[in-house]
Amino acid sequence: MHALRTPDVRFLSLPGYAYAPHYAHDLPEFEGLRLHYVDEGGHDAAHTFLCLHGQPTWSYLYRKMIPVFSAAGARVIAPDLFGFGKSDKPADEGFYTFSRHRDALAALIEHLDLVNITLVCQDWGGLLGLTLPMDLPQRFARLLVMNTALGTGDAPLTEGFIAWRAWNNKNPDMDVAKLMARSCPHLSAAECEAYAAPYPDASYKTGVRRFPNLVPDNPDADGAEISRRARSWWQSQWQGKSFMAIGMKDPVLGAPVMHGLRKLIRGCPAPYEHPDAGHFVQEWGEDIARRALSAFA
Repeated sequence: MHALRTPDVRFLSLPGYAYAPHYAHDLPEFEGLRLHYVDEGGHDAAHTFLCLHGQPTWSYLYRKMIPVFSAAGARVIAPDLFGFGKSDKPADEGFYTFSRHRDALAALIEHLDLVNITLVCQDWGGLLGLTLPMDLPQRFARLLVMNTALGTGDAPLTEGFIAWRAWNNKNPDMDVAKLMARSCPHLSAAECEAYAAPYPDASYKTGVRRFPNLVPDNPDADGAEISRRARSWWQSQWQGKSFMAIGMKDPVLGAPVMHGLRKLIRGCPAPYEHPDAGHFVQEWGEDIARRALSAFA
C-alpha cells in the first residue's frame, strides 16, 4: 500500500508539543503502516486517559489537557488516526472508512493492553470512540465527552454539518491553519500553523478530505449499525462515571446535539457549558480537564 509519511522536520519546535513520539508498527490488519501516539505518564498508573481527535486535527489538539492528566498521576495516550498527524497517510481514498478507523483504534488498545481507560473524545474521536467500550467493556471505566455525536444513520444530519461537508468537498486542499485561526481566535499564528504541520501539500490530506463523507447518513451506511448498537449500550449498560463539556460556540455539534447525546448516556450528569469554547473544545482544555478530574474524584 502506498502511504505518505510526513517528514520529521515538519514537527520541530511546535509550541506546547514537546512530547516524544511513539509508534505502533504493523498492527493486525494494518501491516506496513505506522501509527503514532503520544504516551505520557507511568505505565503502571491507575488510570489511562485515551484522547481521540477528529478532523482536521491530530494529537496536537490535546497538548493543553495532557499535562493536567499526567500531573494527576495518570497515563495519557493520544494517537493520531491514520491520515493525520505523525501517522502514515495512505494515498488511496478507499482506505479511509468508518470501520477501518475504528478497527485501528481497537487494535492499538489491544496492542498497548490499556485498562482502566477514561475515554476522552470529541468530533470523530467520539463518532468512533463511543463505539468501542461496548466491545471492550473490561477496559473502559470513565468517559469525558466533548462536542461530538453518534453516527446512527437513522436521524437527519444537522444543517450545520451538511454545510460543513459541502464546504469540505469544495476545498480539497483545506487551509488547516486558517480554519483553526477562524475557529479558535485566541490561538497564536504558530499554534495554527502547527495544526497544518502534518500536511505539506494536498496529497497528504486524503484522510482529512474523507472524514465528512464517512459520517453515516443512512441506516445502511458503514458504521451506522454499530453506532446504533452503541447507543443502546450507553443507555442501558454503561456503568462508569461520565463528564460532559460543551463548547457553546460550536455551530455544528453544539448544545442541542450534546444535550441530545447526554440523554443517551446512562447516568451522565448535567454538562459543563463553556461559554467561549467553539468546536475544538480542547483549546480551552486545561479548565475542562481540571473540572473533569474534580468530578471523577
